[in-house]
Amino acid sequence: MDQRIVIIQGHPDPRGGHLGHALADAYAQGASAAGHEVRRIEVAALDFPVLRTKEAWTSEALPESLREAQEAIGWASHVVLCFPLWLGTMPALVKAFLEQVLRPGFAVDAQPGKPWRRTLAGRSARVVVTMGMPASIYRWFYFAHGVRGLERNVLAFCGFGPIRQTLIGMVDGGGPARHERLFARMRELGRQAR
Repeated sequence: MDQRIVIIQGHPDPRGGHLGHALADAYAQGASAAGHEVRRIEVAALDFPVLRTKEAWTSEALPESLREAQEAIGWASHVVLCFPLWLGTMPALVKAFLEQVLRPGFAVDAQPGKPWRRTLAGRSARVVVTMGMPASIYRWFYFAHGVRGLERNVLAFCGFGPIRQTLIGMVDGGGPARHERLFARMRELGRQAR
């Protein structure tokens, strides 16, 4: 079954050219070749303010610069979020983006006196994280705490599931042959929309 896929590129560098960009490109190539519809969001290309109060999150209007991104997430049946690991978790720009677009009324239905309803239920997600350290060290020694927090406290909270992860360590090592294996893996994940 063809899927509607949104790839959110969360590297904060607007110049592009990082491994995460190439991984997202490979995923998109595999997905498109398999007949899935693909949209992309480049977080670094968006201009939006940081939320500073609960009232801003619950009551202020979504910045116009993020309307298309929020609409794409609502359209998607599968979301791929790519970012580099910075200080053990996602870069601040990615967190600010998610705080803006995943608001009450869109990502959750929060009515007084009732449990929150997860309005993005039925969508799956993949989190693709690049890092300088070995991925096994991040996973087993640090328990992948930053990625697990994102999966549990943000994505699952909004209803995403299943949520899968791809952790890619030692990004500066291995050379072109390793990178091509990674790209082939991402193309296959894209083909499967997983």
